[in-house]
Formats: sequence, C-alpha cells, structure tokens
Amino acid sequence: MLPVLSNPGLLITSLTVVMSLISPAAGASVHSRTEDKSCGSGMYKSPPRHFGFLLPRAFSVLDVFGPLEVFQALARQTKLDLSMLSRTMDPAKTETIHAAMNRFNSSFFPQVVVTHTYADKPPIDVLVVPGGAAARSPDLGPELEYIRKAFPKLKYLITICTGAGIAAQSGVMDGYRATTNKQAWKQMTAMGPKVKWVSPARWVEDGKVWSSSGVTAGIDLALEFIRQKYENGTAIAEAISGAIEHTPILDWREDPWAAKFNVTPQN
Repeated sequence: MLPVLSNPGLLITSLTVVMSLISPAAGASVHSRTEDKSCGSGMYKSPPRHFGFLLPRAFSVLDVFGPLEVFQALARQTKLDLSMLSRTMDPAKTETIHAAMNRFNSSFFPQVVVTHTYADKPPIDVLVVPGGAAARSPDLGPELEYIRKAFPKLKYLITICTGAGIAAQSGVMDGYRATTNKQAWKQMTAMGPKVKWVSPARWVEDGKVWSSSGVTAGIDLALEFIRQKYENGTAIAEAISGAIEHTPILDWREDPWAAKFNVTPQN
C-alpha cells in the first residue's frame, strides 16, 4: 500500500522531481544556450529550427535516416521543421542508375517522399548531405549548385559519410577541417584537395561545418550536435540514446576505422 501524504503540495513537488529524473528534458523548453560563438562548442542564441536533407540519386539510406531519427526525437522537445530536397518532386530514389551496381537485379531500393525541389529554396538553417553511391556519381551538377548557393545562408552544413565528398566538390568546404568514411578515404579526399581532412575522427566540427566518418557515425554526430546547440542538450541526447538503445561515442577522436583502413593521422 502506498503511504498517504498529508501535504498535497509535497506530493506535487515530489512528482515533479520524479518526472524530471525520468525525462531530463521534460518540463523545460528548449532554447539555445546564451553563448554566441562562431566555432568549437559555441552555439547560436537562436538554435537551428529548420533542417533540410539533400537527396541525390542513390544516397545511402542510413546516412539520412540515422540522423533523421535523432533529430525527429528532438522535434518532440522543441519545434523543428523538415525539408526533404531533390531535383524534382518525384520520389527520391536510392537505386543507382548503373546496372553494374545491381548485378542481381534486386528490387530492394526504397524511395523517399520529397517536400521541396532545389529551386524552391526553403529557408533552412541546417543542410544535411548524405553519401552512398551518390558521392561517386558524375552527374551531381544540380546538387553542387544548390550547395554553393545555400551555404552562405546556412547556420550549419552537416555531411554524413561520403557526403563530405559531395560537399567538397562544391568548394564550400575549402579551408575547413572535415572527415569522411575511412574505407573511401582516398577517393573522397581527392574530391576536396583544399579541405583540411582529419583522421582519426569519428566526427569533426569546424565552425558551421560538421562532418562524420562512416555511415553510423552520423548518429553520433547528430547526438553531439544536440548536446552543443540546444539548452538541456546533454539530457536530451542521453534520453534519445536510451530510447533508440544506442551507446554513443562521446570522444570525436575515437575512430578504429582509420587504423583498419590504413589512413594515416593528419590535421
């Protein structure tokens, strides 16, 4: 039998404390911290609200839906808007154009609903660029043009895996520190000779440019982004990690894949 509390006010206070322990972010509106710095762990006074995901043909599914799962959970704590961007309003395809990359004629390539074309120019704060087979496509003209035009107005550019190769080709990452998939290191880094490529690195942040290593590293980057850019970010990131049962890597330099694929330390 539960004990009877004679003081109703004490009961309400107790319940409030318990709820805050269960959900650290509950009961607190999400705002940016007060610091206003341009790089490192600084964050804007107004946290980013509008995320856009670039969807080039043959993008990697988890490059998009790994970070998207994390940011969708954040959207339950604060208002966020989402734009799924492609050349046309037709569903974005994950299947490659080249038959050689689908030797068994599999029909195992989902399509994603598009909300905006590049020409629509939605006012996004954060642009997420995924990789996959798309990064090796010779036909990225519209994507590169969009990135170039959008970059000056962005608060942040986030690249996932070989998405760094796509963004690097646009030129907007020149002079920034960044990382990418270690298995594809030589091919991707050649796409941005003026980028300061970093290894070992699970993810790298350099001012408005954030980049992750291989596919699943995008989840760790997204959690770190929340820790830094939103008030109560650490508590929110911990709650999200628990909900999706993911053990996040908290040290950006923890990267066993660099050694595995013989990528020498740099930058």
